[in-house]
Amino acid sequence: MKTRNKILFGLSVAAIVGLIVYVIRKKNTKKMLNQIADEGYETAHDILFPNKEKRDSRLQYGPVIPAE
Repeated sequence: MKTRNKILFGLSVAAIVGLIVYVIRKKNTKKMLNQIADEGYETAHDILFPNKEKRDSRLQYGPVIPAE
């Protein structure tokens, strides 16, 4: 096999793998967004994504009971 053919074959394989990864990630993102839409607008982020850490500990979702 010539060097040019090896390079073209490698680039085409890399492009196909990249396209497959892109399609799978897009499908998973769409699936996640559909699940969030089905849960409703008021569902808390920490319920939908329990493994993600909170950025701001002062941020509260839903009704807040005032401190006495």
